[in-house]
This record gives sequence, C-alpha cells and structure tokens, in this order.
Amino acid sequence: MGILIGLLSFLLVLVCLLLGLLVLIQLPKKEAGMGMAFGSGAVDTLLGAGAGSALTTITKWTGGVFLGLCILLAWLGNMKNSSGSAAKAVREAVTRSEAAAPASSAASAVNTLITPTNAAPKAPVSAPAAPATK
Repeated sequence: MGILIGLLSFLLVLVCLLLGLLVLIQLPKKEAGMGMAFGSGAVDTLLGAGAGSALTTITKWTGGVFLGLCILLAWLGNMKNSSGSAAKAVREAVTRSEAAAPASSAASAVNTLITPTNAAPKAPVSAPAAPATK
C-alpha cells in the first residue's frame, strides 16, 4: 500500500503542476495579464479561436482529477493508519483489559492510579540554618 500511496502522490504533484500551468495560460478578460505573459496568444494561433473554451474544459477536468486524487489519498492514508499494527495492538489490549476487569474493580483501579500506594514518603523540609554572627 505504501508504493500505491507514493505513486498517487507523485501523480498528484504532476496534476497540480499541470493545473497551475493551465490556470496561468487562460485568456484573461481584458486580454492582458498573466495569460498573455505565458503565451496565450500562441495558444490561440496554434489551436484556433475556440482554444479558450478547450482550455477551460481541460482545466475543469484537471481540477476534478486533482480533487479525486486528494480524496483518494486521504482515504488510503486513513486506511493505512487504522490498520497499523500499533493501533491494532492498543485496541486489542484495551478490549482484553475491559473484558478481564469487572465494573467493581474499575473504580478501585482508578483510585489506585490517583493515589499510588508504592510512593515513598517525602522527607520534611527543614529551614536553612541561620548564618553565624561574629
């Protein structure tokens, strides 16, 4: 599962870069700005006058793929963490301790945790000796 998450993460980075590039080359409303700086005029020349609608459609689909990959990676990461051996061991230990300890001894266990009986008593604090005067 780790390899799949790694590959999907790499694909997500590529889709993110492509989406950023597509947004930057979109035709601006006033025919000036970042779109012109990154060659939107060349796109019109190569792809024709309808290139703006084609780029918009490609941008929408790329955004959908980006969102889908994000959701898929979040779901896979959650599945990986919930099936981890440490989390599984903790859940099993809690289940075993709840099954083994009856409800009446649960209160005594809490009291033991609050007031430990094995703690050594502390020595009383004495006041420091007064300095000798000459």
